[in-house]
Amino acid sequence: MLPQDWIEHRRTDGETVGWIVPDGDGFRAVDVLGRPATDEPVDWLAAEEALEGLGIGFLADRYVLRLPDGTERPVRISEVGPRGVTVVADELGSASAVGARVDRFQLPFPVPGTLRAAP
Repeated sequence: MLPQDWIEHRRTDGETVGWIVPDGDGFRAVDVLGRPATDEPVDWLAAEEALEGLGIGFLADRYVLRLPDGTERPVRISEVGPRGVTVVADELGSASAVGARVDRFQLPFPVPGTLRAAP
């Protein structure tokens, strides 16, 4: 569950791009994976601009998931929300193959450091 003071921010098309979180006299922007989009508190407009600039295109990128045994798997994000994030294994683009049976991994929100952008 999201903290009650997190304020959802949507693009003009209605798509959620993150949240704006009160922090002292300013605000922090948080993306849809629960990661900070600003390094320090900023004013409201700067928080909105940070989220708008980030968008959600990064959700289509490839990622690497480090599993508990230390192995790493290439993955793509399948579903994202404040209740958790689902990633699917993507060896050789298998996540895009119609009818493919791929391994799914449920991650908490915000995503842990075990999920990182692929090099």
